[in-house]
Amino acid sequence: MRLGRVRFEAKYLAIQHFHAEKGWSIRWMCRQLGISKAAYYKWLHRSVPQAEQENLVLAELIREYDEQYNHILGYRRMTAWINRLNGTCFSKNRIHRIMQAINVHSVIRKQPKKYRKSTPERTAENVLKRDFNASGPNEKWVTDVTEFKWYEGPVCHKLYLSAILDLYDRSVVSHVISRRNDNKLVFQTFDKAIASNPDAKPIFHSDRGFQYTGRVFQTKLTNQEMEQSMSRVGRCIDNGPTEGFWGIIKSEMYYLQTFKDEKSLRSAIEKYIHFYNYERFQERFETRTPMEVRTEALNSDAPALYPIPENKRIRKYKEKFAA
Repeated sequence: MRLGRVRFEAKYLAIQHFHAEKGWSIRWMCRQLGISKAAYYKWLHRSVPQAEQENLVLAELIREYDEQYNHILGYRRMTAWINRLNGTCFSKNRIHRIMQAINVHSVIRKQPKKYRKSTPERTAENVLKRDFNASGPNEKWVTDVTEFKWYEGPVCHKLYLSAILDLYDRSVVSHVISRRNDNKLVFQTFDKAIASNPDAKPIFHSDRGFQYTGRVFQTKLTNQEMEQSMSRVGRCIDNGPTEGFWGIIKSEMYYLQTFKDEKSLRSAIEKYIHFYNYERFQERFETRTPMEVRTEALNSDAPALYPIPENKRIRKYKEKFAA
């Protein structure tokens, strides 16, 4: 592993290793590798530069965090983790180079499943209109239900997770896990969110699932004075933040483990949501957690704004194809 800028360092390390472990002749190895004996001894007795010493320390931190957080940290988030937890200000490029040198990479997400249409009872307009910015807590909530599977022998079982996210801080406002994807699951999730935020009157956005188009749920929204918003047919990106959260929890937790019983899967989901809310730093929030941002905003008369960075690929697409 080369973390410094010494020429032929890999050869020097090989000579040092085989001389110490196998007793091979230094003169013979230098001749075979095409380097001088004097150059090897000069490298052997050199003083290690400060930058290289720092790189070695960073390499150990990267390995530690990569293992601790189950290989979910790419170089950007690895940089944020290291700087936040150690009070440093290393650059992303440096962390990226070291991660490449020691062969540390984040996990790769699987492709999501295709959208399945449903027949709604009563629908609402897309009031949110993909404006995922919010100026304060409880201004815009988004929700959805996703499924998790586990196998006991050849038999497949399912758990369903219903969650409500606040678009201001991206925190999970409430969540419920159930063996059944029914009205009760969604109603309990909504009731938990209101219990912890009794004065909240946000725009409430969902897809067109049967739980959200039913009269009972729409009455709940009316009683709470919330405005309902729904994604258009076949437009899962209209609920992008929730879909993004499903991708995060599955790629960083679910796909990395094999579950053989309901208890372990439930426990893993609960632990990850706590990690997401209270321990998972986000660069957009100046390397803070969703609950740190939420707590600060709820105690402030003028909450800080965290605008979503512009997606350059989408901008270029619009410039090229927009009339």
